[in-house]
Amino acid sequence: MLTATPILQHVGFRPPIVKPRHQCFLQLRSQRRLRGFIMESLYSEALEAVTYKLQVVEEAQRQKGEPRQKMSDMIDAIRAQLRSMGDGEISVSPYDTAWVALVKNVDGKGHSPQFPSCIGWIARNQLPDGSWGDATFFLVQDRIINTLACIIALKSWNVHHERCKKGLSFIHKNMWRLPEDDENWTLAGFETIFPTLLEMAKDLGLDMPCDERTLQEIHAKRDLKVSKIPKDLLHSVPTALLLRIEGMPGLDWKRLLKLQSPDGSFMSSAAPTAYALMQTGNKKCLEFLDNIVNKFNGGVPFVHPVELYERLWVVDRLERLGISSYFRSEIESCLDYAYRHWSEEGLGFTRDCAVRDIDDTAMGFRLLRLHGYRVSPDVFKRFEKEDSEFVVYPGQSSQSVSAMHNLYRAADQAAFFPGDDEGVLRRAKIYSRAFLQERRASGELNDKWIISSGLPGEVAYGLDFPCKASLPRVETRMYLEQYGGSDNVWIGKVLHRMPLFNNDLFLKLARADFSNFQRLCRLEWHGLKRWCEKNNLEMHGVTPQSALKAYFQAAANIYEADREAERMGWARTAVLAQAISSCFLMSSNANTTTDITREGLISALTCDGCHTLARRGVKESTENGLLYALHELIDLLAPDNDASNSLREAWKAWLIDGHEPCEGNTALLLVRTVEICSGRHCSYSANQNPKLSEYSQLEQLTSSICSKLGSVILSQVNQNGATTENAENLEQQVDREMQDLAQRVFLSCNATSRVTKQTFLHVARSYCYVAHSSPETIDSHIYKLVFDVSVS
Repeated sequence: MLTATPILQHVGFRPPIVKPRHQCFLQLRSQRRLRGFIMESLYSEALEAVTYKLQVVEEAQRQKGEPRQKMSDMIDAIRAQLRSMGDGEISVSPYDTAWVALVKNVDGKGHSPQFPSCIGWIARNQLPDGSWGDATFFLVQDRIINTLACIIALKSWNVHHERCKKGLSFIHKNMWRLPEDDENWTLAGFETIFPTLLEMAKDLGLDMPCDERTLQEIHAKRDLKVSKIPKDLLHSVPTALLLRIEGMPGLDWKRLLKLQSPDGSFMSSAAPTAYALMQTGNKKCLEFLDNIVNKFNGGVPFVHPVELYERLWVVDRLERLGISSYFRSEIESCLDYAYRHWSEEGLGFTRDCAVRDIDDTAMGFRLLRLHGYRVSPDVFKRFEKEDSEFVVYPGQSSQSVSAMHNLYRAADQAAFFPGDDEGVLRRAKIYSRAFLQERRASGELNDKWIISSGLPGEVAYGLDFPCKASLPRVETRMYLEQYGGSDNVWIGKVLHRMPLFNNDLFLKLARADFSNFQRLCRLEWHGLKRWCEKNNLEMHGVTPQSALKAYFQAAANIYEADREAERMGWARTAVLAQAISSCFLMSSNANTTTDITREGLISALTCDGCHTLARRGVKESTENGLLYALHELIDLLAPDNDASNSLREAWKAWLIDGHEPCEGNTALLLVRTVEICSGRHCSYSANQNPKLSEYSQLEQLTSSICSKLGSVILSQVNQNGATTENAENLEQQVDREMQDLAQRVFLSCNATSRVTKQTFLHVARSYCYVAHSSPETIDSHIYKLVFDVSVS
């Protein structure tokens, strides 16, 4: 049961001290039989406190002179960014820039750098402490490897001696700190590349702290790593090892050049390509480096292009932040691009990437399937080992939390679709879920590819709320806490930033959009409370908390501002259905009184006289009171006679079929009401052939799912749950039917509109959510969705 205490505490409300003169209030409370009266008062005070807090914040911002950027301006700015996407935005890598700076003039005329602009970039971008690397996140490995590479470049050309000296001082002061880094955040290839840099520095006469115990351990790791590298494999097929060939001795360049990418690079990475150019003089390597140095004005990133990676993650972030509806055409363009480059090998970070990875593949697969593109799950077989372990790419040294999270999301969400004949998605879901659960239990959720404070929360939500039980607006609300914006740092050979999809403007727009949604929710919730009070529904078992729960389920699924009629139709119908059901259950003689009440309501729905009676406000009996509320609801929701008749038919069907409480019937009533309120309604006449109607098939599935889940919810409330075997069997049946329902929603091309089909899925998911969640969890989500203003 929802309690007001957490809400009141969060909004800073403190109840007054009870004094003797409040005894009259206490007596009045004891006399009232309405359980929800006190809760209603408390929620009203909570709402007032929230509203006051918002006013205070807005007034403070106004007085400070902080302009509130209009949502339309933010949308336009983001749209401009999305429409100008090219090969992808990524931060410059000092390490890779230093390698390119080492390239000598290829025409052999004099001792000078081929790319002097790289030397200029290095000189301009030294940090105040003498290091190079990510300016805001201090990872010792990142600072050391970037700084050492830049010192080597400057020393090699005998320029910027003071900067070189300052950088060398930083290395001496911080080399001992290398073991402080989290092992999960080890830079890719660090153990092979760093010793190579040390040897280069020694050859240049630089004073390196080579006796450090830490360095000895790194050299030992390098020797072990190199001994395990299959040299024949390295030279015969593209692997992730190509990213670090500048740290590998004894390469056969005649064979290795056959693995060069079409753009002339090695794995689209500047450092190995520069090393290859220095070793071979290959013109295609030179062309790649020329292009990338010019594009980034002297500095180069560690990989480029990254356009596939960027497009997929942009779509994912916009959707999870709940703002995708503003950018439908841009999202379609991104997914069309991804689909054009989809292959049976999967996806990589760029179109010409020779090494595909499970991270990009899983993200692409999930998004493409959810948007109606047909891609095969067989692609995941290429990342599956014999023991049913799934890897990011062949030969990986450690597993990735974020990649397995993306695999789990793909397997969980896209499992709703057909085509998994060999069960690879099922195996992927089992493996990734078990891996994430183990990491979560041990608290080891730092990832090898990203530094994000929100990642543990993302993993927790994904594990706790599978796709079938996740409500869209709840997921958005949680992700607003998890999305790091520009604070997120990505890990490769160096730390790097992805400014387009780790974007503070995305977060600002999402918060503004959600804040507007919350204000609308509080207004609508207030209206629903007044409607319940006006019709005295508390007398029929409707409490403020049960009404709020009904509204929450509607708003968490149908959250668009222009769909208020559908949202409120769902909420009011759920509340009145509860009142009528409670009336049936509370009848002293169920075999007589209940049937009489039901028959009276059914008769009145087709009786103009009773309708007129109800309009006059004759509510002396329970039947007349409910009849009045029902007719008022129909008048409120139905925009015309056709809609009114359809809504009456829907209620009659619910009353006729409801000889006992059946959640399946109520679920259909909710769907029909939402569709009528939207203007998409169809007739529910007896002439409709269930065997031929897609709509009827959706009804049958939804009714079956919600009936089963209703049994689960009822057993939880009564604390007399079924046996484990029965519960598992029921869950398997629900899973199969939910999969069937989702396939009909996303893949069917029949006449029923996509939005209508999604209504069925929304209602079914709301039942799954309630069956899946504890009362405390639901209370927490209600608070976060409606009352908590911390995201504003």
